[in-house]
Amino acid sequence: MADKYIKPFLKSIYLPVISILVSFGAGFLFMLLIGYPVSQAAKAYMALVKGSFGSLKIIGETLVYSTPLIFTGLALSAAFRCGLFNIGAEGQFIIGSFTAVWAGFALEGLPWFLHVPACLIAGAAGGAIWAAVIGILKAKLGCHEVINSIMLNYVAWYLSNFLSLKIPYFNMPSKAFTKDIADTAKLYPLFQNSRLTAGIFIAILCAVILYIILWKTVLGYEIRAVGNNPAAAEYGGISVSRNLVLAMILSGALAGMGGAVQVQSVNFRVNQLLSFTNYGLDGVAVALVGKQHPFGVVFGAILFGALAKGSFQMQFSAGVPKEVVGLIQGIIIVFIAAEQIFLFFNKRKGAVS
Repeated sequence: MADKYIKPFLKSIYLPVISILVSFGAGFLFMLLIGYPVSQAAKAYMALVKGSFGSLKIIGETLVYSTPLIFTGLALSAAFRCGLFNIGAEGQFIIGSFTAVWAGFALEGLPWFLHVPACLIAGAAGGAIWAAVIGILKAKLGCHEVINSIMLNYVAWYLSNFLSLKIPYFNMPSKAFTKDIADTAKLYPLFQNSRLTAGIFIAILCAVILYIILWKTVLGYEIRAVGNNPAAAEYGGISVSRNLVLAMILSGALAGMGGAVQVQSVNFRVNQLLSFTNYGLDGVAVALVGKQHPFGVVFGAILFGALAKGSFQMQFSAGVPKEVVGLIQGIIIVFIAAEQIFLFFNKRKGAVS
């Protein structure tokens, strides 16, 4: 039991854990270097913890921050496993939000047990279709997915604003947002004075489903085989182009469903976007911290959600700018991304000995 499950698990998480601890240490050192006394730096970290997990309500808010990151982190992980860098999760999240809003007001009259899943499916479908364009261009024409993803992110941003501001069918007159979704499409708070909804359970369920797809099905085996070695997979009879498209569709569906859950839980509409939501972009970091494993992504998203939520308390209570939190996040990503350097030196050390 220990050899089969526990040791591989510990081996897979020790570098991320070390990276996180070193990052917090570096953040502490940074605060000292810019002039904060030790007591205030320690107070800042205590405020960070208190601001993230200080009460049931605060924990709920931390999970509200984490929920969309779970979806986008899963989306990036699904693509990474096939050797794709889906930086377009941002655009798929935006399109998923919009299609969910459309289903939310256009299908008014449905009972809640049909309307809620209809919006989720609409969001997932919107994200999947948006991502499929990238996958098809990659598979059929060899167009690089990063360039196409970035361009489609901008298209999604401007398309969402155009539809929500200029098209009477979607928008509220003289308002910078769309119509609200019907009450039957909303996900309601799980407890009083909190915005946390069942969206967090939907996100965790998606993580479980993605794990099953990737590690327990033929499709998942083929996606991972293409990601590990496309030439070997092709030689083994696996269609590389087919799996590239399917991986992008799976990735886009997850990002789009994240947008739907955000609309059904928090926003209830799509507002004019003055910039990107950044959920898709932060999903890259979450996927890296989570080692592109669905369950690792859940913990990575909660970590980033806690840092985002706690940074406000850190700023107000200790007077330390929340940019320090951004610094810690950046260092975490650097250390995670530098894993190959650790592995290189470990391998070299083993060879010498």
